Order: sequence, then structure tokens, then C-alpha cells
Amino acid sequence: EVSAVTRRALFLCTGNLCRSQMAEIWLRALRGPEFTVFSAGTAPTCIDPIAAATMRDAGIDISG
Repeated sequence: EVSAVTRRALFLCTGNLCRSQMAEIWLRALRGPEFTVFSAGTAPTCIDPIAAATMRDAGIDISG
């Protein structure tokens, strides 16, 4: 039996506070088991409250 290969994706930005977090979550939500997904920042900070609110409106909690 051949096992499925999981692809990896890394979304990288400076702060990891908005776009990379959102991209990570969307890829997980849309393509789930096909990918192992990470987001990171070169100088990480807290998640942007507007990004968290936008994702919450889409039914996805990124506050943690």
C-alpha cells in the first residue's frame, strides 16, 4: 500500500500578526490533510485584532 505524501507550506512575514496567520488557517481549512502548514515571523508580535475579527466573522478563531 502506498501512503499519501503530505506537502508542507510555510507562510513567512516579519510580524506573523496578520497575513501569514490568515493564510495558514485558510490553507488548513480548505486543503486540510493534504498539507502540514506553518506560519512564522522574523520578529513575531501579537495577532492583529482586525485579522482576528475578520477570521471570526468567517467562523474561524485565531485568537489562540
